[in-house]
Amino acid sequence: MRSDHVLDNKDDVTHLLILRFQQMLSEGVLTPGAKLPPERELAAHFKVARSSLRQALKVLEIMGVITQKVGDGSYLNRDASSVLRVPMEFLFLLDDTTVEELTELRLIIEPSLAAKAAERANSTDIALLRQSITDLENSLCDRVKLVASDLLFHRAIFEASGNRLTGRLFHTIHRAMLHMITMTSQLVDLEHTLAFHKPILAAIEKRDSELASRLMTAHLADASALLAQGREQQRARALRDHMATNPLKLEKGSRSMREIRTLKPTQMPRRRAARH
Repeated sequence: MRSDHVLDNKDDVTHLLILRFQQMLSEGVLTPGAKLPPERELAAHFKVARSSLRQALKVLEIMGVITQKVGDGSYLNRDASSVLRVPMEFLFLLDDTTVEELTELRLIIEPSLAAKAAERANSTDIALLRQSITDLENSLCDRVKLVASDLLFHRAIFEASGNRLTGRLFHTIHRAMLHMITMTSQLVDLEHTLAFHKPILAAIEKRDSELASRLMTAHLADASALLAQGREQQRARALRDHMATNPLKLEKGSRSMREIRTLKPTQMPRRRAARH
């Protein structure tokens, strides 16, 4: 029996697209680097809502499966087949990775990647970095677009380093990075993030590897400090909430300090004389 049900859940649509892309790549219907049909045709072919399709395509772009070019369309990346061969659980589930572990790893590798990007980035890499900043500038009041643009900037640097293994490393940790960026985006305004991204891009464009590395270190150190501050605020808030919902209760039969203060001298309990 044929179903006309239209999927509208972003995660379901993303999973469906990945499975279909895997199938079409294996059958030779799609080839790495190929241009995808327009959104309207994709939505009709896969029987999904166009709004959900756009969100799913954005997730696939963050994963590195496709590249979306404004005014041109979406293209399957050259290494899409290797990305799509990775199990879904590996790409989407890294929930046991702590923020501290991820921050430490990023501080180890991303400054070096920014330096390599300054040495090796080509015109396509630079265009993608510029696009991520443009998207970030236009993401006001759109938290999803803001986070996606932020993550795209870092993915572009991984890829611009010119080392294919670092591109695959991004696919391994991108879920944890997405979680980290989502948290920091709630602690600062848009201009705060742009104040780090723009100078890093400028250093890469100037081929100044040392400056690019130093700026990336400062960016990640700032993110680490923000997260620490956020955790401290969360602990303080939890303590206040606990005290508000669990007021101190005196034992039955005991007098409150206010009652004791208002007692007259003759009403004060007498102290027993010490026996000698």
